[in-house]
This record gives sequence, C-alpha cells and structure tokens, in this order.
Amino acid sequence: MMPEDPALMMPYQHAQNTAVITYEYPLSERIRTLLRLEDLFDKVLHFLLADGAYEHHTALLALFEILDVASRADLKVDLVQELERQRQILLSFRDNPQISEEALSGALYEIEQASSALLAMAGRIGQYLRESEWLMAIRSRTAIPGGVCEFDLPSYHFWLNRSTDKRRQDLQAWLAPMLPIRDGLTIILRLLRDSGHIERQLAKHGSFQVMMSGRNAQLVRVGLNHEILVLPEISANKYAFNIRFVASDIVARPRQSENDIPFDLTFCSL
Repeated sequence: MMPEDPALMMPYQHAQNTAVITYEYPLSERIRTLLRLEDLFDKVLHFLLADGAYEHHTALLALFEILDVASRADLKVDLVQELERQRQILLSFRDNPQISEEALSGALYEIEQASSALLAMAGRIGQYLRESEWLMAIRSRTAIPGGVCEFDLPSYHFWLNRSTDKRRQDLQAWLAPMLPIRDGLTIILRLLRDSGHIERQLAKHGSFQVMMSGRNAQLVRVGLNHEILVLPEISANKYAFNIRFVASDIVARPRQSENDIPFDLTFCSL
C-alpha cells in the first residue's frame, strides 16, 4: 500500500542553499547506481502527483528506467548490508551524553523499518512488472521514437484517456512494491551527504587539483554560487581529484575559465 500522507509521496530533497548549485560526483559504481535511482524515483513521484496524461506517461517511462537500473542482482543485499552497518554504528552511540537519545532512537527505528521492508521483498526486483505483457509491450515500444502513438498501442491510448485518479491509482500500484528500495537508498544517501565537511576552496584560473592521499571518499560535492557562470568538469582516480571550470555557454565549445573560481568542496564517506 502507498502511504496516505501526501508529504510522504514527495521526492526526497537533500538540504541545499538555494543560492548554491550543488554538483555531485560519485567515486564508486555503487553510489553511482544509488544516485541514478534517487533521481528516477524523484521523477516518478513528481509526475505521478501531476494530473495530466503526458505527466503520467513520463512517470511510467521513469518507472521503466528504475526497472533497468535496479535489475542488479545484489542491489537489495547491498542496501540491507549498508543499513545494518549504519545501525551498528548508531548503536555504539547509546548512552553518549552528547547524543540525543530521541534522535538516535528515531534514526534506528527508520533504519530498522527500511531494512525489514527490503527483506520482505520477494524475488527479483520489479518481476511483477515484467510479468505484465501489457506493460512490457509499452516498454518495448518506448525504445522506438514515437513508438507509443495511439495507432501503435490503442490500449495504452485508452489508458491515457482514463480518469486522472484511475491512472494515478495504477501508477501507485506499480510503484509501491519498489518503494522499499527508494526508502533504503534515501537513508544511505542522506547519511553519506551528512558525513562530509564543507571546505572553502579557490580554483586558480579555473583549475583545481587535490591529491587523494589515501582519502576514502565515496562521493564528492561541489557547490557553486548560481551567479558564477561556470560548470565543473570533474575527474578523479585513487591518486588525485581534479576540477576544470568551464564557461557555462552550452552552445559554444567548452573553454576553461581564466578567472579564479571560489567554490565549496565536500568529500563524503560512510
């Protein structure tokens, strides 16, 4: 069942200063997958709450993308193991006078609920969607430009012309069994983002490099004032982390800024 509180249906938005654009760069394939899934779940929930047929079509397309990304056999196991690791870390803070017992209990409860929901998921993620010939027919046609026109899939055209409530009810039913994945990754990514400490940095002539020196980071966050019209091109390996700030004119050929660029840098690790 879907949560009754509409607020629980809203996409997770991590705290962010509206004057700052934050760019995130994953340093592991696991975090890359979680960020992609977070983005896709946000899109499904955003368009599901809208009323139009086109918005609900977009929500269904994003749901198909979740199915593709979440098909990794070890995704559920990874989430459960990481949640358990975080639970053990939090338990070590019991009886610490500097830690709010109420906040700690709330965090532990949230993790335990998410873990239980993940463990209750049976079979392959999204298998119930794959077993629907109708949905898989739509999915296969979406790979063709304009492939879901009414003359291609009249049954889908019929569905898009049903009432908003009926379409939303169907979308909720298709999404609901995968929400434990969303809840688990939301907790993990929130803990990951909160683990970092913001460092104020300056990229001389648009270029910045820092040696990793054994730093075990899983995610890097770069914050730029939205009035600074540059984009960060980020690359990293186990030895060094590099940023090249280029002009934000997306039409012209990218060129490195000649100015000194102030920015916030955060290395995050669980």
